[in-house]
Amino acid sequence: MPSNEQLSELLAPHSTVLLTVECQQGVVGPDSALPELAEEARSSGALANVARLVAAAHESGTQVIHALAERRPDGRGANRNARLFRAAERLPVQQLSGTTAVRIAAPIEVTEEDFVVRRLHGLSPIQGTDVDPLLRNLGCHTLVVTGVSANVAIPNAVFDAVNRGYTVVVPTDAIAGVPCDYTSAMIRNTLALVATLVTTADVVGCLTRARSSRRSP
Repeated sequence: MPSNEQLSELLAPHSTVLLTVECQQGVVGPDSALPELAEEARSSGALANVARLVAAAHESGTQVIHALAERRPDGRGANRNARLFRAAERLPVQQLSGTTAVRIAAPIEVTEEDFVVRRLHGLSPIQGTDVDPLLRNLGCHTLVVTGVSANVAIPNAVFDAVNRGYTVVVPTDAIAGVPCDYTSAMIRNTLALVATLVTTADVVGCLTRARSSRRSP
């Protein structure tokens, strides 16, 4: 765990981007296609912590990107080369473009300054999407990864970001997966090897201090 000074340097607002992954109504909302995951995201406090982080990012001037997964009503361009994709096609709630399922879930708030990146294929919010070019054009050095799921999309995002040269920070209480003990195992045995692990309070504290110092005469 880095010191407060090291973490503040790592999370400098001008070079940090907060990424929320699949925090959409059809995934973590009340009418989720994946009710077990939605329940875990809410009962664990992970979704509320994502909302806290987004609010702190907005207040500090830190860029926020929301990465959503969706599909066309006709399914064109979507993957079918894994069991996960084929199972998703049979779910009662579909992540269809333009529907409420692919809107950001409460209590997360979206501002005009945020980017919303939608993908129609694959497992990663970074590979094959606009996220990486946006990060580079924004001058991002540190990527804070939050959201769901710890089973698939979160490790994909972390690995893809590290492979592209970004330093990744994961607030471990702002991600969720199923079952809950799998999330802990993923954090301990995998994410700890490639990312800086912190808490939501750690990140909020850094961003709050940055905002205060910016306002000081």
